[in-house]
Amino acid sequence: MRPSSKVGFGLVAVTAALFAVSGNACAQDAAVGEKVFKRYCTLCHNLPTMDQSRIGPSLKGTVGRKAASYPGFAYSSVLSASGITWTEDQLETWLSGPQTMVPGTKMTFAGVKDAAERANLIAYLKSNP
Repeated sequence: MRPSSKVGFGLVAVTAALFAVSGNACAQDAAVGEKVFKRYCTLCHNLPTMDQSRIGPSLKGTVGRKAASYPGFAYSSVLSASGITWTEDQLETWLSGPQTMVPGTKMTFAGVKDAAERANLIAYLKSNP
């Protein structure tokens, strides 16, 4: 086998592996995300289908909304001043560790460590505009 053939085969194998990994990480299932939400979020937040806040604000209509904008909830000054709009990417970062993303936020939750769980949770939040 010529050296260029080995390099070409190696690139194909690496590319295929990356697609396989990214395909799993990007898979989003709102039904699974609802279970993730119930496990991690309902202690402080109502289901996104409900308008009322609890310890934390309601998460209804989160995706696309400005951070710290749910009416009637007293947010931390640092989150209010953050300028964040809750896109999928911003939610991914937030759900990985709120205190890392916005030090001083009231949300003391350590984060959802599993990337697939975060993706599914975001899918669930997106399904509740």
